[in-house]
Amino acid sequence: MASLSIPLSPKVFSGLQLPAKCVRPTPRELQSPFKIRCSSIEDGFKSVESFTQFEELRSVACGVLAVWALTAASPVIAANQRLPPLSTEPNRCERAFVGNTIGQANGVYDKPLDLRFCDYTNEKSNLKGKSLAAALMSDAKFDGADMTEVVMSKAYAVGASFKGTDFSNAVLDRVNFAKANLQGAMFKNTVLSGSTFEEAQLQDAGFEDTIIGYIDLQKLCTNKTINDEGRVNLGCR
Repeated sequence: MASLSIPLSPKVFSGLQLPAKCVRPTPRELQSPFKIRCSSIEDGFKSVESFTQFEELRSVACGVLAVWALTAASPVIAANQRLPPLSTEPNRCERAFVGNTIGQANGVYDKPLDLRFCDYTNEKSNLKGKSLAAALMSDAKFDGADMTEVVMSKAYAVGASFKGTDFSNAVLDRVNFAKANLQGAMFKNTVLSGSTFEEAQLQDAGFEDTIIGYIDLQKLCTNKTINDEGRVNLGCR
């Protein structure tokens, strides 16, 4: 439970146009601080008690208190977004051949799928159709790999290499491909909803029958490395 006391001066209300149902406080009332109590709930803040007759002021004060609390908590939130330390599991790279078995669409997993710095160059059989949801794939190599029909929802592939990778019929939903090398990659009939390609290399990448939303398409089309054929297949203007 958090309390917030706001001392107010009569000058605060001197030029204030109060609503018809509001009562202007007396100078004596203004000499005492207004005590406003707010309580937090799981997903936000809710005002539960007020010792002042000004409901609007209570709401504003609780809002200020909520913003202050969220600001104070922001370092923790930011820390939670940092990548975890590299897994020390001896066979962590081989886990890609099994993949995740739960939460494919939302990237839920029982343990992190850490594929960072792993090398799957020219892997033609063990990755096809696997679920790599929420996988950590930064700086890994998938050059020439067959990744057809894979599910990579919410995967983190920043800086990874996918040169000549076949993503046909795959679901690449909300994948971060920032600064990834995707030269010659094939996205035929591939879902690219919500995926980002900031500073990615997309020279000679194929986008035939790609499934992508309008907003995501506009962002993808800003990538200058996509060749003319790719832009035509995407429908870039």
